[in-house]
Amino acid sequence: MNDINPAPDQQRELSSDERNWGMLCHLSMFAGLIIPFGSIIAPLVIWLIKREEMPFVDYNGKEALNFQINYLIAFLISFALMSVVIGFLLVAVVGIACLVFSITAIVKSSKGEYYRYPYIFRLIN
Repeated sequence: MNDINPAPDQQRELSSDERNWGMLCHLSMFAGLIIPFGSIIAPLVIWLIKREEMPFVDYNGKEALNFQINYLIAFLISFALMSVVIGFLLVAVVGIACLVFSITAIVKSSKGEYYRYPYIFRLIN
């Protein structure tokens, strides 16, 4: 799971500012609870603003975006499958997985660790 190939700055000490911005990329998934598509827009904005100056934020922004896009697709498929009942279970599983993986990413990035979400397609490299 942690067999990632992040940016070369993994060997250097990360500043608290970099860790906080990296954590905010993952924490911004909760913006989707307030603003429609906020869970995709918020990490996109953070990533676009900070990716050039902070490689840690570049990595975490891409991971957060990839995860939120995959989560949205999984939720839409689950919602469509509600017509055949299995969708109700899938929505619950997808929601719990999103919460667990996001909290794990928030904790890891706050410690300055690189976290790679499992089971997703990486659309943004």
